[in-house]
Amino acid sequence: MADERQEALVERLRHDAEQGSPRCGQFLTALDDLFRTEIYTTLLYERLERKMKLVEELFMESGENWNQTFYLLYFRTLGDSQNQEAYLELARRVPYKVVLRERLTPHGVEAMFFGASGLLDLYPHDNYTSLLRREFDHLQAKYSIEPMRVKDWSLREIRPANHPTLRLAQAAAFFRQDDFVFDRMLACHNEEDIEQLFCIEADNYWRDHYVPAVKQENARPKRLGVFKAHILGINLVAMLQFAYGSYTGKERLRDGAMSLLETLPAEDNRYIRAWQNRGLRPRDSFETQALLQLSTAHCLKKNCANCPVGRRILRTIK
Repeated sequence: MADERQEALVERLRHDAEQGSPRCGQFLTALDDLFRTEIYTTLLYERLERKMKLVEELFMESGENWNQTFYLLYFRTLGDSQNQEAYLELARRVPYKVVLRERLTPHGVEAMFFGASGLLDLYPHDNYTSLLRREFDHLQAKYSIEPMRVKDWSLREIRPANHPTLRLAQAAAFFRQDDFVFDRMLACHNEEDIEQLFCIEADNYWRDHYVPAVKQENARPKRLGVFKAHILGINLVAMLQFAYGSYTGKERLRDGAMSLLETLPAEDNRYIRAWQNRGLRPRDSFETQALLQLSTAHCLKKNCANCPVGRRILRTIK
């Protein structure tokens, strides 16, 4: 009889998941903090384990080089979702070892990023971009860099602050700062560490530009913003700390990745807003990452019987 009631409840949960019903949200809201955190922890481990597959793929592609893995994942995380693959392709065409060789060359890294992206050919030239073009012509021959096509990039409906040209200038400034960025990433423990690492200002030229050769009236520093730094903290730093800790057997790094997420603000997206509408008020990225896992890996797939929340609800049936 209990089995029949459980099967019926699973069907109701699946129906509720399909209809966006608040049943699971109400259940989580009513739970004691300790039990809710227990469920969140299970969900977060699920999410980190799942995302580790991407890290493992990039790690093998990089010849088991963690610096190159960090570099590839940085670029994949840098831009908007429609350009993830374009950023990743750019990082493959200008590998990290080449960036390190040219790190101290004036404009060398920026020239390689812009030239290899193909975006230098999209805009009118001024003195600065002409300088980048000349520098790229030299470095392209030196390292046999094959430029991408402009059509590889999606440039419609992108906010100026998130435009690939500005993001590439900020990336160049980031990788010029020193050659120990992977070690600095592993040493990040809180929100302040993340912002100090990633909130780097692009070259002075970009103070009055978002795209090449088009001046703004109001000049201001083009520093990578706190919001984007937090995204890098969640999807790059915490992910790599967890993966590197798993690979090396350093449990403190895995635990540190979880603790780091507790220091970063809660995310705001359609999935999280849906849970908020169901009465939940996530406090930090630890909780929002758990809720994202709940939405994408369980609710959307109607995986209620194997979901940590669904299993907890089924236990209420005697």
